[in-house]
Amino acid sequence: MSASDRSSEATAAGGWLANQPYLLLSITALCWAGNAIVGRLAAGHIPPVTLSFLRWSIAFLIILPFAWKHLKRDWGAIRARLGTMIVLSVTGIGAFNTLQYWALEHTQALNTLLLQSAGPLFVAMWSLILLGVRLTPAQASGIALSLTGVLVILLHGDLTTLRNIEFNRGDLIFTVALAIFGLYSVLSLKRSKIHGLSFVGFTFGCGAACLIPLLIWELLSRPVMQLDAMNLLTLFYVAVFPSTLAYLCFNRGVQLIGANRAAPFFHVVPVFGSVMAIVFLGERPQLFHIIGFALVLTGVFVASRKPPSMR
Repeated sequence: MSASDRSSEATAAGGWLANQPYLLLSITALCWAGNAIVGRLAAGHIPPVTLSFLRWSIAFLIILPFAWKHLKRDWGAIRARLGTMIVLSVTGIGAFNTLQYWALEHTQALNTLLLQSAGPLFVAMWSLILLGVRLTPAQASGIALSLTGVLVILLHGDLTTLRNIEFNRGDLIFTVALAIFGLYSVLSLKRSKIHGLSFVGFTFGCGAACLIPLLIWELLSRPVMQLDAMNLLTLFYVAVFPSTLAYLCFNRGVQLIGANRAAPFFHVVPVFGSVMAIVFLGERPQLFHIIGFALVLTGVFVASRKPPSMR
C-alpha cells in the first residue's frame, strides 16, 4: 500500500486518532476488559454460540453502511486472498469469541485474567512460525515486566495465592482461544491490502456466517435466550464496544506497529478489569494495585517501543 493510500485510510478512519497506535490499543484493551465482565454475567443467560453469533451479526449490520462502498471497491483484492480472509474471519471473529464465552461458563474471572496474560506469548510463537520474526530483547523484557505487574494485581501482591488457584475445563478452552487469537493477530498482517472498513465488514459478516451450523446445533440442544432487557443490553454492549470499536482500533494498531509490539497491550486488559472492579464493584484500591499498574505500564512502554533500527 502506498503512502498516499495509507494516508487516505487514516483520514477515513478518524484522522488523528487513526495514527495513534498506543491510544487505539488502549481503547481496545478497555473494551475487551468490559467484554470479559459482561460475558461472565451473561453466562447461564445467553448460550455462548448465540451470544457470539448475535454479537457479530449486529456488529456487521452496524458497520455495513460505512463499509459498503469500500467493500465494492476492494472486492477484487479480497477475492485474491479469499482463503486468508476466511481464516481470519473464522479465527478472530467466530472461534475466539465463541470459545471465550464458552470458557466463561466453566471458569472464574481470576483464572481468565491470569490466562489473558499469556496472549503475547502466543503472538510471539505465531510470529516466529509464520513470519520468522523473533522477539527483541526489549520486547521480551517488557512482556516479562508487564506480566509481573499483572500477577501482582491479580494475586494481591501475595504469590502464595497461586497455590490456591485450580484450573479447570474452562481454563483449557480459554487457552485454546488465546492461541487462536494469537494466530489471527499475526495472520492479519497478511490480509488483503484493503481499507480498514472493508476488512472488518468482511470478517464480521463471514465470521458470523461461519457460526450458523453451530448456532443451529445449540438452538436444538440448549434453552433459547430470553428476550429480556438485561440480555438485550448485553447484546448492544458486546456488538458496539468489544466488537465494532475494539476491532477497528486493534486492527489499525497492529497495522501501524506490528503484532509483537501490539501484543503487550493484552496485559492492559486485566489492569482495566481491576479498575472496573474498583469503580463498579466498590473494591478499594491498595498498594499492590499501584505497584502492579506501574509495572504493567512500564513493561508495555518498553515492549512496544520502536526498535532503534526502525527509527
